Amino acid sequence: MVYTDTRDKNVKTDFRTAVLNGMNAETGGLYIPVEFPRMDQSFLTKIPEPPFREVAFEMAKPYVEGEIPDSNLDEIIQDAYPFAAKVVPIDRVSYVLELFHGPTCAFKDFGARFMARVMSYFNRNEDDNLHILVATSGDTGSAVGSAFHNVPGIDVTILYPDGKISPLQEKQLSTFDGNVRALRVSGTFDDCQKLVKTAFTDTDLRKKFRLSSANSINISRLLPQSFYYMYSSLVVKNRIPQDSKIDDPSIVVIVPSGNFGNLTSGLIAKEMGAPIAGFVAATNSNHTVPDWIATGKYKARSSVATLSNAMDVGAPSNYERISAMYSLEQVRSMIASYWADDKGTLDAIRGCHDRTGYVIDPHGSIAWKAWYDIRNGEMQKLVNKELSGDINRTGLTNSAPSWAKAVVDKTAVGIILETAHPAKFGSTVIDAIGREPSMPDRLERVLSLPDRSIPMKKDYNSFKEWLVSNL
Repeated sequence: MVYTDTRDKNVKTDFRTAVLNGMNAETGGLYIPVEFPRMDQSFLTKIPEPPFREVAFEMAKPYVEGEIPDSNLDEIIQDAYPFAAKVVPIDRVSYVLELFHGPTCAFKDFGARFMARVMSYFNRNEDDNLHILVATSGDTGSAVGSAFHNVPGIDVTILYPDGKISPLQEKQLSTFDGNVRALRVSGTFDDCQKLVKTAFTDTDLRKKFRLSSANSINISRLLPQSFYYMYSSLVVKNRIPQDSKIDDPSIVVIVPSGNFGNLTSGLIAKEMGAPIAGFVAATNSNHTVPDWIATGKYKARSSVATLSNAMDVGAPSNYERISAMYSLEQVRSMIASYWADDKGTLDAIRGCHDRTGYVIDPHGSIAWKAWYDIRNGEMQKLVNKELSGDINRTGLTNSAPSWAKAVVDKTAVGIILETAHPAKFGSTVIDAIGREPSMPDRLERVLSLPDRSIPMKKDYNSFKEWLVSNL
């Protein structure tokens, strides 16, 4: 597979280079494949659907062809995924895709564990360490830290905004030792991301160190997240005849969205043949991308803190990939967008629990609320041109996707991505439903570990000095 650059389509490189560089230091662009190969129809129509690890292996093969032999790729997949995504029906036309069954209880485990093993494979014959820099607004850092902890030949530096993630999330980030360390930055996620991006374009720093990224900037984090879109859509397609008796249904995936890497992975799965009609980008008060879809104008902004902190991103990196892959008209055809403020988030957690009995986290709750509103009148209002065009109004953005009629005609089903275990946001869940969610043992254990995080200013010179002194 050949990879190019979102900013210069003349760039042509291989998977190894794209993975180990993270982004193109010369242009600042992000790597994307030049094509998205479609899966064989026999694979897409198999009954029962293939198990998750088989889906992962078959989807990954064309992207690593000629660079990772099938036997090694199979070892990577088997080692990365002792767990799988779980599809849970919560009503006759709604399914929750639980992505929190990995070691850090967040969807980032799917990308981070694959990426760590791929990087280790590519780095096996190198004499010096590969240094991973990663900015996180919540769950990325802990997933990356867990995936890379004690991996030979690789060091990891995690940057997170001080005071702007949940206490349990911070515990998961700040307690690593050995080859993984965490910097708590006196700023926002956007400040953390800017430090990482600046480091990648710093010629002097790159002469001193081999740097790479583990954010969704890195293509090896993005591609494996497409696996669970394919898997879940095949599961749901096969379940629909029994669950809802809908003929020729349209599957809509509702995606909690911050840096928009997860949604980009869904688009990749759709390009590869996943039976997905479209998507809903569900976000919080940091509604940069919904505003772009509504107005046609992309305007990055400073992020604001919300209860769904992993989505507190004012300048989402993967907007660049989406806009490189599609025109605005194509985006509007595939993606509806929706946003909720903190009150709406709490109402959504409560509403989901009251109506279905399901306890959902603050990020998944916005996705649930988006789907609930869309199928209970909001999409009809949008089709009838009865919605306000005010981008500061919470709810559905004033742009109707191509699959809108399926919702209005009651022939659509939804897959709601539950991206983190609700126990990671216990206080918010208690505020919403009056009780604390159950805590998995693997989260309970981290609470007793000592804090090893290092304070860091948000100016680049301080960050660079620290890197030069400590890497």
